[in-house]
Amino acid sequence: MIIVLKPEASVQLTNDILKQIESLGLKPLHMPGKERVVLGALGDERVLAQLNLDSHPMVESVTPILAPYKLVSREMNPEDSVVSIGAAKFGGGHFSVIGGPCAVESYDQMSKTAQTVRTAGAHALRGGAFKPRTSPYSFQGLGLEGLEILARVSREVGLPTVTEVVQTSDIEAIVEHASAFQVGARNMQNFELLKAIGQTTTPVILKRGMAAKVEDLLMAAEYVVSEGNPNVILCERGIKTFETATRNTLDLNAIPYIKSKSHLPVIVDPSHGTGIREFVPPMARAAIGCGADGLIVETHYDPSVALSDGKQSLDPEQFVEFMKEIRPFVDAVRKAML
Repeated sequence: MIIVLKPEASVQLTNDILKQIESLGLKPLHMPGKERVVLGALGDERVLAQLNLDSHPMVESVTPILAPYKLVSREMNPEDSVVSIGAAKFGGGHFSVIGGPCAVESYDQMSKTAQTVRTAGAHALRGGAFKPRTSPYSFQGLGLEGLEILARVSREVGLPTVTEVVQTSDIEAIVEHASAFQVGARNMQNFELLKAIGQTTTPVILKRGMAAKVEDLLMAAEYVVSEGNPNVILCERGIKTFETATRNTLDLNAIPYIKSKSHLPVIVDPSHGTGIREFVPPMARAAIGCGADGLIVETHYDPSVALSDGKQSLDPEQFVEFMKEIRPFVDAVRKAML
């Protein structure tokens, strides 16, 4: 329920209504604006009805939130949210690019790749220390050693970092060593993990599951935000369909749809979305045209020796050209890419 107070409503009255909401076991929300104070009440609709706030003389309007996801919906917050990972901003007219390898393999590999990412003008560095893989025989990441390498390289090149969180026991170490969590497609509905990272303030890139509907993704984001962490960036990374020509089917329809329903920023991963490096630039350009607030792109100093996802990774020369190529498209949609 969204409660809009009249302009003359006092601070004391606002606090009294918030206490009334809380006394019924509901979750109160306080969203002061320039002209109006907006309150929210989340919980059982039958209990919400007991408030009878629509008859309060200082209440301008009471509107139910129809979407099953409440906090991430535009009904609750009509303005675009801006989420920052270090100096990189996503949403609200800002556009940023995250580049780097799928996995942290060594200091030398990360250092060489990070230099390319920084020189090309990307805004954040990616690299997985923990890697959930389909095969138990595939490279699983370096774990804590990988996080330490990522943190060291981050300091050396001056870029914030994004790394995948696989289980709740990894959270503390990631908060210490990285700038943002990435929740991968396989963990999008790991609800205990989502609740745990929601109890931090660290930004979260939440990837859409391979067989997840858009509503599933938004409900997953609701888990994080409802625990108190509003710093969520949604990521479209392709879904599984009957088509086998590419690794996944990059669902660009999802971008404008999500942005019509949610205030959270949306980025696109054209690397996983296609699985083929030659297709990454055209799909990135299409994503920008569809309204994406950023990109997360795999690049490796030498994709031929990559331990994970070499086929879809851009080499240094390709990544530099990629960054030059997308800038006119970002400018065309009137977004700011620093």
